Amino acid sequence: MSYAVDFETVSTVGLESSPVAPALAGLRANEARYFKNKYDHVFTTEPASDAKATLDWVNEILEEERGLVIASRPLEATEFQVENIRMAYVFYENGLSINVMYTLDDGGKRAVGFKLSDGMEAPEELGAFKFARQKSRLAGTIRGSYFVIKKEH
Repeated sequence: MSYAVDFETVSTVGLESSPVAPALAGLRANEARYFKNKYDHVFTTEPASDAKATLDWVNEILEEERGLVIASRPLEATEFQVENIRMAYVFYENGLSINVMYTLDDGGKRAVGFKLSDGMEAPEELGAFKFARQKSRLAGTIRGSYFVIKKEH
């Protein structure tokens, strides 16, 4: 069942098995607020078990671009298009959030972003990345990093 993320009242719906569920829910709400304010888009997630195509696309990009395989179990995912940008998000049990921003125009911006929930350690598979810190009213301290997508996906 899909879940329209409410950034006014942060809920751990769908994320309960995460050891950092409140922080991960805050991170998810932070993303929902951004897309509502910037694009008037309602950020809606679904259980990862119902989002096979989204997970396959994100996993393909991670593997082909950087040889990355995320060890943690995906809990929720979403995929949508705003303006001419295809977006995908996956929220993992360990507190990691991965997003793919893929501009559909040739030569547009394409990147993978990683965000770590407050209170989680950086996963071993992301050890090569440097993480910048940002404060969020909804999510506490978010640590983030990214890489540019070079191939067509």
